[in-house]
This record gives sequence, structure tokens and C-alpha cells, in this order.
Amino acid sequence: MATTSLLAACAPAAPDRPAATDLACARFGAHRGIEISLLFGLTRPDGRPVTDAEWQDFLARTVTPRFPDGLSVFQAGGQWRDRVSGQVTTEPSRIVWIAADPDTPGLAARLDAIRAAYRHDFQQQSVGLVIRAGCQTF
Repeated sequence: MATTSLLAACAPAAPDRPAATDLACARFGAHRGIEISLLFGLTRPDGRPVTDAEWQDFLARTVTPRFPDGLSVFQAGGQWRDRVSGQVTTEPSRIVWIAADPDTPGLAARLDAIRAAYRHDFQQQSVGLVIRAGCQTF
């Protein structure tokens, strides 16, 4: 499914009929939004790690300029099945979490550009993308 389709699926309910989520959001003074998680593996196919310096450079050069209003980065341990060999592999990873309005101009293009750049720069098969509807207030 394309990123654009995923974003559309998380769009707010029709204005003529508020969803239960809208009512729950209002109770906390929040509004509907989406939560975006980008999942980055930190091991190249040849076994070399993506170093902390390389990760920080990628974050500063590629991610932050596309989401300057804020994001969070979590250290994690990932597990995935290699598409070619079928082997299950574990590796250190990073999760970038972003709260956004689904109607943000160019949102899908920004996410696609980040994912493509990481795949290219670090020879990755994929960068995970998870989008969930939720409530936001800051």
C-alpha cells in the first residue's frame, strides 16, 4: 500500500459526524492527528554497523529538515526476516516517532524521501513505516 493511501486511511472523520476518537480527543483538549514511526536497522548487509556518527549525520541532514517542529528517537533492538535468504536476523535499530496532522502538505513525499535516502545510504532492503490515528496536544 502506498504511503499516500496509508495517510488517507488515518484522516479525520467526516465533519458532519464526529467519531468517538474526536470526542475522546476533545475531552483532553487535543485534536486528531497521526503518529508516525519510522523503523531503521543499523546493520549493513555486509555486517558493518551504521555508526552513531553516521546515524546522527543522517538524522541531522535528512530527517530533521523535513520535520523541524520535533520528533523523538528511540534506541531499539529489531528483528526481521531477510527477503532473499529467509533468515531471521536481529540488529540494533532506531525508531523515529513523529506526531503530525495527516493533512500536512507534502507529508507522504517527506516520509518517502527519508526512507529512500536511508535505504540508499546504508544499503537497506527496507525502512519500516507504521502510521496510527491518535490524539495530539502540545
